Amino acid sequence: MDIQVSEIMTSRVVTIDMDDRLSVAKEIFDNAPFHHLLVVEHNQLQGVLSERDFLRALSPNIGNINETERDSDTLLKRAHQVMARNPITIEAKENINCASKLLLEHGIGSLPVLEQGELVGIITWKDLLRAYSD
Repeated sequence: MDIQVSEIMTSRVVTIDMDDRLSVAKEIFDNAPFHHLLVVEHNQLQGVLSERDFLRALSPNIGNINETERDSDTLLKRAHQVMARNPITIEAKENINCASKLLLEHGIGSLPVLEQGELVGIITWKDLLRAYSD
C-alpha cells in the first residue's frame, strides 16, 4: 500500500504542557475518545502521555469511597513526571507500512507526525487498521 501517513493521520492534535498537572490530563481523557496526549514545551514536542501511563501513575482509590488526600494528591503530579520522553515520531510523507513497522518494533500505540520538525498530527494503530481494512 502506498498511502502516506498524512492521508490518514489525525491533524487536530490535543497537546498539554510539560508542567500541566495530571488533573488536566484526567479531564481530557474523561471527555475525549482518544488515548494519547502529546506533551509540548515552547511548541516543541517533548513526550507522549498515554492513558495507560496516566492510569498507572494514579492511585487506584481515586474516585471511590476509600479515596484519601494522599490518593487525590497523585493528580497533582506533572505531565513531565509521567510521560514517555523522546517519543518515536514519523514524517507526514512516509507511507503507512513504515508507520506500522515503527509501532510494532517499539511496542507503542501511536506516533506523533512531524513535517520539517513541526508537529502536524498523530497516527494510531486504529488509523492504520482502518486504512488496511478499506
